[in-house]
Amino acid sequence: MKPASLITLVYGTLVSGQATYPNISAKFLHTLEPITALPGGFPWGTRTASITNPYVDSPNTGVLRKYDLTVGRGTAAPDGYLKNSLLINGQFPGPLLEANWGDTIQVTLHNQITGPQEGVALHWHGILQKSTPWMDGVPAISQCPIPYGQSFTYSFIADLYGSSWYHSHYSAQYSGGLFGPMIIHGPPTLPYDIDVGPILVTDYYHRDYLTVLRDVMGTVPAKVPAFSDNNLINGRNNFDCSKVAAGDTTPCVSNAGLSSFKFTPGKTHLLRLINAGSEGMQKFSLDDHNMTVIANDFVPIIPYTTQVVTLGIAQRTDVLIYAPANAVGSYTMRSSIAGYPCSFAHQPDATAIVYYGTSPGTSTSTPWPAWVDSIANSCQNDPVNQTVPWFPITPDPAPPVTQLVTIGLTTNSSGHTIWTMNNVAFRGDYNAPILLLSNSGNNSYPFDPEWNVYNFGSSSSVRFVINNPTGFPHPIHLHGHNFFVLAAGAPGDGNFPDGALTNPKNPQRRDVQVVPPNSYIVIQLTSDNPGAWPLHCHIAWHVSAGLYLTVLERPADIKNLKIPSIMAQTCREWSAFTNTTIPDQIDSGL
Repeated sequence: MKPASLITLVYGTLVSGQATYPNISAKFLHTLEPITALPGGFPWGTRTASITNPYVDSPNTGVLRKYDLTVGRGTAAPDGYLKNSLLINGQFPGPLLEANWGDTIQVTLHNQITGPQEGVALHWHGILQKSTPWMDGVPAISQCPIPYGQSFTYSFIADLYGSSWYHSHYSAQYSGGLFGPMIIHGPPTLPYDIDVGPILVTDYYHRDYLTVLRDVMGTVPAKVPAFSDNNLINGRNNFDCSKVAAGDTTPCVSNAGLSSFKFTPGKTHLLRLINAGSEGMQKFSLDDHNMTVIANDFVPIIPYTTQVVTLGIAQRTDVLIYAPANAVGSYTMRSSIAGYPCSFAHQPDATAIVYYGTSPGTSTSTPWPAWVDSIANSCQNDPVNQTVPWFPITPDPAPPVTQLVTIGLTTNSSGHTIWTMNNVAFRGDYNAPILLLSNSGNNSYPFDPEWNVYNFGSSSSVRFVINNPTGFPHPIHLHGHNFFVLAAGAPGDGNFPDGALTNPKNPQRRDVQVVPPNSYIVIQLTSDNPGAWPLHCHIAWHVSAGLYLTVLERPADIKNLKIPSIMAQTCREWSAFTNTTIPDQIDSGL
């Protein structure tokens, strides 16, 4: 294998200047050249989705994919309403990152967020980060934030394959625009002809993220539910400007336009669905077209056919859609934010156009009855027993540790709204990342219980029984792992009834699973990845309000990690920055 330094591809040239009104792109663009197979064949060789265990047999291609990203403030109007936003290389959403399974991805991040100045860190959602847990991109856990005016280079192996995204993990910044899609090309589950690329569905707020954050953690109950203003498909949707609040003089253009996708008759199309929103659970469908589901998150599954796909925050689903040989005309692609109590949205429906021929036309198609019915029953993922991983793995039937976690909603002593795990609302210390402390031998934090660290020692596996007695769903995400989903209740089922497991010999695996309101999930991890791994609700406002804990995995092995000196240097830079600029950390920090 050639050294990585001899095979280097550079992407992500900085787009100079700020986005200006109306900044409504024609569609989400693949701004980077497509990645093709390496000389001599596909870099994953004979590995396939059905016979290869990706956790123990992933390739190492020796290829380095280099990207250069600059984050800063600008203006954008993706739905016609002009607002101040956080942008990546002047774009919303951020640029597409691509690699082959087994490549090394290197991203140099430049922090130019000013007015006011803020720190930043980027998380690479779903990447296991085996052997590089310090590259997970979570301030207060795996690193100190990158201060304004500084740069930091992330470098990690594309250790799984499929569809995902990257986003800021500093406060709720990604709700302000700091996110983008990420594709890791790997063995196909089923053959297809055309890769349509990422399709991001995102709730969208006209208020800036700090204003929303102050409301949802505030003392005024009426402001606590964060209602989004719109719903977008690949950064676009129409907005009725007559609904702008009285007295709001913000420039607004109605009928800003929809995303569009050209299909080819007689061909099979791969759609990479990604819920990159802040709070809204989504129901996705394409009128008059069946979908074959082939992967959830980074896990290929035995294919099944459906008309509706449910996507909790941060979940991804790859689907194949066959276009009939005689297909003509235009059809409506739909993604709708589930209603109360699942999500809160003033404009829940996003649409886009799928067309055959030379240009998009007006769609007169009607939604599937299953899509209409699904909106009324939306507070849970699609059934666990419907999803069977293509490569079977049986989890430890008797894990050494079972940890009960109870989700709570309350107010603190000052009357502010907080979310808790086992009665603790997490609050991070940007200056003291838990992974770096553990590497130095410090694994006890009784001086700050708000860190909510669970030390599982050298346990070979850990099972979490997560009970949710609140009236709201929570998409639970674990970093560093694809966990097993052993059980998932329906809304109103109450606490987990012992022993009621689903498909225990080959359960669903993924990195996000929704726990329904007044119900439960049971998940299990194999302890094969030493690190400090966040376990949290992926609703931006909930994790900001404290719904988080850290899984400290195999601390004896963490102590032996050779953590690069750049991590300590970034902490020194952050300390110097905060000596003169006090961060306005009104939330958990994540």
